[in-house]
Order: sequence, then C-alpha cells, then structure tokens
Amino acid sequence: MLLLPDYRVRQRDLLLDIIRAMTAQLDLGEVLRLVLNASVAMLAGRGVGFVALRNPATEEYNIRAILNIDSEKLPELEKQLAELVAGVSEGLDFNDLEQNLQQMADLIDPELRQLFPMPLVMAGEPVGLLLVFRDYVGVTTPNDLQILKSFADQAAIAVHNAQLYERVNRERQRLDAFVRHSADGVMILDVNRNILMFNPALERMTAWSAADAIGTVEESVIVWQSVQPTSLHDSMLAGWPHDENETLYVEGDITRLDGVALSIAITYSPLYATDGRLINIIANIRDITNFRRAQEMQNVFISGVSHELKTPVALIKGYAGTLRREDATWDPQVIRDGLVVIEDEADRLTELIEDLLAASKLQARQMQMNLADVRLDVLANRAVERFQVQSERHHFKLAFPPDFPVIQGDETHLRRVFDNLLSNAVKYSPAGGTIEVGGYASDDAVTAYVRDEGVGISLDEQAHIFERFYRVDGALSRKTQGTGLGLYLTQAIIEAHQGTIRVESKPGEGSTFYFTLPR
Repeated sequence: MLLLPDYRVRQRDLLLDIIRAMTAQLDLGEVLRLVLNASVAMLAGRGVGFVALRNPATEEYNIRAILNIDSEKLPELEKQLAELVAGVSEGLDFNDLEQNLQQMADLIDPELRQLFPMPLVMAGEPVGLLLVFRDYVGVTTPNDLQILKSFADQAAIAVHNAQLYERVNRERQRLDAFVRHSADGVMILDVNRNILMFNPALERMTAWSAADAIGTVEESVIVWQSVQPTSLHDSMLAGWPHDENETLYVEGDITRLDGVALSIAITYSPLYATDGRLINIIANIRDITNFRRAQEMQNVFISGVSHELKTPVALIKGYAGTLRREDATWDPQVIRDGLVVIEDEADRLTELIEDLLAASKLQARQMQMNLADVRLDVLANRAVERFQVQSERHHFKLAFPPDFPVIQGDETHLRRVFDNLLSNAVKYSPAGGTIEVGGYASDDAVTAYVRDEGVGISLDEQAHIFERFYRVDGALSRKTQGTGLGLYLTQAIIEAHQGTIRVESKPGEGSTFYFTLPR
C-alpha cells in the first residue's frame, strides 16, 4: 500500500474538519471567517486574505470579510477588485490578470509574494471570490490545486447556504414583526385546531394571554355566542377545506375570557404541504364591534330619515289636498291655518334636507366657512325667540353679560349650532322646566352654553353623542324625532371655527352643552 506523506494526511484531515465546520454553520459572518482561516491554514500562508461576495442584483463584488488587512485600504481594494472581476467577465483567467493581482497584493502589503484566487461557484453561478496571500513563493502541486478546488466548492456551498439562511431568517423576522404589530388578530392552528401562535392584538381582543392560549383548542378560546354561517369546528366536520384556495369567513359575537361580549369576523385560510397534506390553518381576526354599531346607527338613521320625511310630506299633501277640494267651501281662517301648517312643514322639510346636505359636505370635507363679525348673544336671543313660540311648557332664560365680545365666525352655521342645541334641550326635557342660554368671555376666547332640566345623559352615552347618526338610547329617544345628525354637525361647525364643544350631564339632572370659540 502506498502511504501518503504525513503533511498530505494532515492537509486532507484539515479539509474534512473545515468542511464539517462550515456546513454546520449557518451564520454568514461566521462562515466567511471559517473560510478565511481555513484557507490560510491550508496554504501555510501568513494569514492575509479577504472574501468578496457577488450581489446578484448588481453583479458587483463587495468585500464582506477580511483577515489582517487594514480597513482603511478597503475602498481602493474594492476598486481594484472591480477591475479584476471585469477582466474575468471578459473571458480572461487569473493567470492573464497576474499584474492586477500583484497590484492588489502590493496595496495590502508590499512583502506579499504569492496569492491564490479561488472563485466560489454554486451550480454554475458565481457566489463570490476568495483571495489568500502569502509572503513566500512555494511550489503548488496538482494535488494541492485539487484540494484547493474541493475546498472552494465546499466553501461556495457553505456561503450559499448561509446566504439562503440569512434571507429566510430576514423574511421570518419581517413576518414576525408584521404579525406582532398587526392591528388584526392572527392565530395559527394545527390540523386539530390546536393554537400554535397567538399575536398581541388577539390577546387584547380575547383577554387571553398567548402563554395560556397556545396549545389550547381553538373553540376553547373563541367561544361563540352566535356565529354565521358556522364555526370552524362544524365546517371541518362538513369537509372544509376542499382545496388550498378555499377560505372560510365567519362572523358573530364571542364571549371574552373576562365575560365581555365582542363582535368579530374571522377569515380562515388553509396551508398545505407540497405533498397535498393540510398542515396549518391561518386565522385572521378583526374586531367589527364599531362597524356593527355604525351599521346599526345607519339603519336607525335611514329609518328615522324615512319617518322624518314622510311626516311633513304627508301633512303638506293632506292639507293641500283638503284645501283644493272643489266640493267644499272653506272659511278664510281655516285656509290661513292650513297654509301655516304647510309652510311650517315645508320649513321643517327644508331644515332636514339642509342637515343631510351639510352632513354630506362634511363627509366630503367641503364645508365652507364665510367669516365675518358675529355676536353670539344676539344669535342666541333670536334663537330663543323662535323656540319660545314653539313650546309653552319651557321657560327660556338668557344669561349673557353686557358688552359680550364680537368674534369672527360664520353666522349661518353658528345659528344652526344654537338651533340644534335648543332643539335637543326642548326634546329631552318633555316635562318642561327652564332652558338657560348664556355665555362668558376670557382674554382669548368666548364660551356659550345651553342648559336644560331634562332627562340627562349617562357617562357612557356622552362618549358617543357627537358621532354621526348616533342617538341616545332610551324610550324618550324612540318617541322623539331626529336623525342623529344634529350634534354631529354642531361639533363639526365648532371645530371648523377652531373651537371645542363638551357636555356636562347626569341622568335625571339635565344637561349643559358648552362650546368655546377663539376671539
């Protein structure tokens, strides 16, 4: 048996050790360090070299790891590397570019005498370039070159794997950040509906902690009070999913861990393995409580508007039809009274249409302000005069100080503010009482208020009364006319004047609405 020289055995053992170390390592920086150190050890060099990796997008080579090279020389080194790579891409080999290589060696250290360029290639595609230098000229046998070639191939595989792992890890981190910071709940289930992942948004929705939810079957956490069309459990019993493109959408009300009800919508998406097996179910959960409330408010609004439109139209049509009857002769006073009703109902209809148009313009951000000098005390006095005629049960009181300051505002819109607040005060104090309209001023602002002695508003309701279409819940609200637009428009007008509006109220003790405008 022919025995290999001892240094050859050590060389090959070193190669095997290096290959094992590199293939076991997925950190790109660590792989590059191993490549450099191993190259120097195999070539018995002084320990000088670098690894440059190819950017597939630009085809440029960037130095990613250095060994015993002054970092200040890197810009010039990369410039020379670009010229070297350009020469290779034109069909020249490294022997043809010996002068370029020597210039590179001189830049690093003039005492370097020999260098070894090793292209890193994976599946025919260049991955990078390894250059190792030594300070003496040694004899390189074909066997040495073969070992170097084997080493370069293994190094290319290791670098490729590390790059692939780096990309996968980066995508995983992006996905994890997206899921963690998503406003929607995200949940991953196994084929038995056991929870594998539970994001923070879902913790807030369900009151379950991720630690408690993970490992629990889905229906123990998502406890339906009502669901349409059917739960995930029942859908899977019925054969869902039939293919990878079949999502399942359900919505309904659940009971949170703390007993509070919540309206949610869930979209379930199946995830299949390459062999066609179902491996996971991805659930995207959205809180639709506000959406449902808005939908309900809109339905109430449509119903209210229909009623509000029908009533004046019916009265106008009824009185007009009665007065034009040819088979009856009407007393002039009856005619005048009928025409007054027709005029009043037409005005009421006009106000309703103006509210709807104003709400539409506000939604489209088209509300225009025509600013001029306005006296709020005068506007309030006129509004009180109009409402005194309409209600005998209420006593109206004005409480503005003398010489109340003039402000800049849109008189038409501010008149609507007083009309809306007084209308609400009358509606929600059916037993009568005093309605006080007053104001006070400071150096930089004026404040006006409307106070009633009516039914009042609960603290929970106060958070929503300025929302579009919202009406305070209660028997009185259901009996009174309204679209839920008055306070919404009032707030919009005040805010368009750079002002603020607020309410102070207790159930059974009346309400006071304050609005403040800059002077």
